[in-house]
Amino acid sequence: MTAVIRLEGLQKYYSSDVPVLTGIDLSVVEGERVALIGSNGSGKSTLLKCLIGLHPITGGSVETLGERFTAQPTSRQRDGIRRQTGFVFQKHCLVKRRSVLSNVIHGLLGLKGSWRAFTHQFARSEWRDRAMVALEEVNLGEFAMRRADALSGGQQQRVAIARALIREPRLLIADEPAASLDPAAGKDVMALFSRLCQDHGITLLYTSHDMAHAVDYSDRVVALKNGQVRFDQASDTLDPAALRETFHD
Repeated sequence: MTAVIRLEGLQKYYSSDVPVLTGIDLSVVEGERVALIGSNGSGKSTLLKCLIGLHPITGGSVETLGERFTAQPTSRQRDGIRRQTGFVFQKHCLVKRRSVLSNVIHGLLGLKGSWRAFTHQFARSEWRDRAMVALEEVNLGEFAMRRADALSGGQQQRVAIARALIREPRLLIADEPAASLDPAAGKDVMALFSRLCQDHGITLLYTSHDMAHAVDYSDRVVALKNGQVRFDQASDTLDPAALRETFHD
């Protein structure tokens, strides 16, 4: 199967004596769902940023969606990666005074390069149709015309997922997507998130502090500790003791 992500000997230093990632080898194939776990400071968020060229790397190589670089991607490479990638973060990053529909259409801003994607009133009809399909998929079609700040936290995160889906990405990256939600909403969002990626054949890489979320909604769990891969295993074969050890010194 095609590797969507391939890291070979990845190193990232923020200064000459402060290593964040040291010798990371990792491959993620098309359609896989991979959970990245580890305590604060283990390097999870830095790894995600290196994948999409937000941070230059210090050593080794990164290949994301066919674009390979050994320091920092070119503008062309970075654009190529981002055109094929959707993003969901812990904070929903919605424009709260805009409608839910407008917020979903915002997912097309970087792709279409048009002011028409700022608001649903001026968006092309095909964009509105795509946004409505995405909202139906996250069970929010009836909320399309509501202001984003009228929704609950779990509903706002569903809007963020729809905004990522409208891009029709090959790769979806999520950084602690359920961390700001209560346990019930977090479980619902992660189950929806994981199922939609399976349904669309989207490769999913997400970080989590929740061990149940890591195991239940992924095919593989990769644990980072002190900037290194501690283990990389199928989620249904993991030893609970190994998971607990990842979060303790």
